[in-house]
Amino acid sequence: MRTDVFALRHIGSRPEEKEEMLKAIGVDSIDQLIYETLPDGIKLKKPLDLEPALSEYEYATHINTLASKNKLFKTYIGLGYHEAKIPAVIQRNILENPGWYTAYTPYQAEIAQGRLEALLNFQTMIADLTGMELANASLLDESTAAAEAMTLLAAVRTRDQKKNDVVKFFVDKEVLPQTLSVLQTRAIPVGVELVVGNPQEFEFGTDFFGALLQYPSASGEVHDYAGFIAKAKDADIKIAVAADIMSLVLLESPGHLGADVVVGTTQRFGIPLGYGGPHAAYFATREEYKRNIPGRIIGVTKDRNGNRALRMALQTREQHIKRDKATSNICTAQVLLAVMAGMYTVYHGPKGLKYIATKIHRTTATLADALENLGLYQLNSAYFDTIRVKTDAKAVRSFAEASEINFYYPDADTVSVSINETTSLADLNKIIAVFAEALGKEFTHLDQLIDAEEFPETLRRKTEFMTNPVFNSYHSETELMRYIKKLERKDLSLNHSMISLGSCTMKLNAASEMLPLSDPRWGGIHPFVPIEQAQGYQEVLTKLESQLNEITGFAGTSLQPNSGAQGEYAGLMVIRAYHESRGDSHRNICLIPSSAHGTNPASAVMAGMQVVVTKANESGNIDVDDLREKAEKYKDNLAAIMVTYPSTHGVYESAIQEITGIIHENGGQVYMDGANMNAQVGLTNPGAIGADVCHLNLHKTFAIPHGGGGPGVGPICVAKQLVPFLPTNPVIKTGGEQAITAISAAPWGSSLVCLISYAYIKMLGADGLRESTEAAILNANYIKERLKGSFEVLYSGEMGRAAHEMIIDCRPFKDNGIEVVDIAKRLIDYGFHAPTVSFPVAGTMMIEPTESESKSELDRFCDAMNSIRKEIDAATAENENNVLKNAPHTLMMLTADSWDLPYTREQAAYPLEYVADNKFWPTVRRVDDAYGDRNLICTCAPIEEYMEEA
Repeated sequence: MRTDVFALRHIGSRPEEKEEMLKAIGVDSIDQLIYETLPDGIKLKKPLDLEPALSEYEYATHINTLASKNKLFKTYIGLGYHEAKIPAVIQRNILENPGWYTAYTPYQAEIAQGRLEALLNFQTMIADLTGMELANASLLDESTAAAEAMTLLAAVRTRDQKKNDVVKFFVDKEVLPQTLSVLQTRAIPVGVELVVGNPQEFEFGTDFFGALLQYPSASGEVHDYAGFIAKAKDADIKIAVAADIMSLVLLESPGHLGADVVVGTTQRFGIPLGYGGPHAAYFATREEYKRNIPGRIIGVTKDRNGNRALRMALQTREQHIKRDKATSNICTAQVLLAVMAGMYTVYHGPKGLKYIATKIHRTTATLADALENLGLYQLNSAYFDTIRVKTDAKAVRSFAEASEINFYYPDADTVSVSINETTSLADLNKIIAVFAEALGKEFTHLDQLIDAEEFPETLRRKTEFMTNPVFNSYHSETELMRYIKKLERKDLSLNHSMISLGSCTMKLNAASEMLPLSDPRWGGIHPFVPIEQAQGYQEVLTKLESQLNEITGFAGTSLQPNSGAQGEYAGLMVIRAYHESRGDSHRNICLIPSSAHGTNPASAVMAGMQVVVTKANESGNIDVDDLREKAEKYKDNLAAIMVTYPSTHGVYESAIQEITGIIHENGGQVYMDGANMNAQVGLTNPGAIGADVCHLNLHKTFAIPHGGGGPGVGPICVAKQLVPFLPTNPVIKTGGEQAITAISAAPWGSSLVCLISYAYIKMLGADGLRESTEAAILNANYIKERLKGSFEVLYSGEMGRAAHEMIIDCRPFKDNGIEVVDIAKRLIDYGFHAPTVSFPVAGTMMIEPTESESKSELDRFCDAMNSIRKEIDAATAENENNVLKNAPHTLMMLTADSWDLPYTREQAAYPLEYVADNKFWPTVRRVDDAYGDRNLICTCAPIEEYMEEA
């Protein structure tokens, strides 16, 4: 075996194993299997035009060379991004640990108790610092979180406000520029009217439903908003505050001031800058809005034995249930980053955070004092970490950049400096030296910080925070390392076994792809530095866009969307802009097949479109006649269709080109959901099937790890006519000549993790990418064959083949008293995470093995499923006391003194021989979701409860 070919490391099965699998399926070659699976008319006529594949060693040299092209200046730009210290114990044990970064979203709570606890810590920390009752488990970035706040406040308008069509939303003129741009994007299609102004001059009228304030402001000024908020409440105007999380350690919380929603980013809690992301945003609100809060919430409940357990609360309330009535299209979070930020606060505790925040503030005050001694006028009367001075910005910039320092220059006469956790006394003297040089003056080097508090006494934080024991127990590295490991052991991730989730593509995240993320030459770059300081990034991002253009058959790419749902929204907004440019602003009908992902209709509504659902036929495919009838019916107003390919049912629909042709004939554009792109790469592409835009889940097809539910990246690739409308950024220009406003905060979204997808493509090359797709199809069809006789596959292609995934029907087992959830929980006892449950068809499982799994792992999974089928056959509807209904079985159950179940302990814990060799023990029994929703608790218990227990 060649040891320098990455594809042989990435693809799980050896060539001889593939031959055995092909034989089992009943085909002579992989070419025959692809012929029987993929419609001939959409196959690519030539190989992808990509550079030759690099070995892992060659790639390491290549990426190191590119990293050296990034200039790592000391950066004090601020604007929501600050250099932070990443504790090594967190970097090594979480960021660089596949036990944390390869986990899936915790839908199966029993095997995710560690991640859930880490997220509950995060929520508790956010609730404490913001002064709110409820926080979610993170959002994508501060700007999109602010947009979600606007949407929530619109949804909870009073009955009279809705009746009178009150649609005005006030925005503080000192909001972050990227946040204003995202708000502008979000507001127009949903009918919200933004009014930007000075809060001190705002007229509180009945034509406003909400307002957004920045605390501290983008300029660094700390305003006392208590009076503003009180007046707003008198006028029935609800308030959202975008707050710097570090400042809230010293400043009074927005909740205490009366805010209804508080949003922001936790990037400065130990997360690398990464040229813009990924970072965990936060969203906190009042409990009365719990049914409207976007994203995921972690809640406390109990398991079957009455023991405390955690799970995602209210988890079925959104897209897949509400679809076009959903309040948000959010499908992912920033779990890995939220876990890191939460652990940062666990490590430092409230006293440590106060030390850090106080040092930042004292450093800022010392700088202000020194600059005033140089004769510079400081503009901010009250501040936390940012000051502004009036001076010749061009002269200061020249000296600053010569000293490898970045400031922010709002205009020709103003320099803004934002101090961060890493700013030392030596750094402070270098900053002062720059201003002294620009002024031609001498200054005395400082040897200590002054003791000052440059904000009003009324805004000094007086309430305690983070009193829970978890924030006051793990302050040595030994203790935190053990705590992190304790939580990791409670979670099943890819480093334990295959996660065969349909539509989620849990493939290998190779170490060689991940290593550069720890390099500060990539992690230490602020997203708003001058382009010439980020040439390494620019080469990677430009090349990645080019690679994705080639893979999709399109003309342009935007990397800005930082999740799949953001990509959906971005694609539809680009289509909307295209129609408007042609005078077709009336085109607002979006056709969506009934089998589509639930985020599709939610995204369409957010883009201002009206959803019309098209039918599926008996084979699960799009009903072409129904589609044609509706396309013709709405041809004057047809904007788009949203279609997934291969379909959500795991089939390459042969009518796909006819479908896209119908849409084009009737004036619409074709949006292809890229969730199943892993079954296209190198064999076909969206351009070949006739699409105009697609989003790609880089956290699926292109190897960015799921991280327990995020980070994600969802770039859009577009045909030539849509390129001019790709999104821009208000600070660093991106996108097309007629660009829409920003989709997310950073110019290129979550740039740091784009390195992973760049590496994936560079090391696989054209042949490796195609072979990966073929292997994914081979693995799925092998599982289909091995499960034959035990489970019926609902949908197949015209020649009986599956695509890269399949749906098995578990509904007939109701006759034995067994539900699909029982199979999911029993799989835990066999050491596996369940496939996707009850989507897109209730009572089914959707299985996707990915190309990274070996034949031996596929066999273990199939052995487990076939064994479970025998257990189903032995079950009866009359007696629920069986091995499936009682699953999963914990170590505590197995080691209890008594055992009164009608099967053996061995059958419960070690149903097949292989299990004993690598047993995963769930730490709780089956959780009670209903109890948790009835008794919603989304933060750690207060200290009083622990004292009572003691």
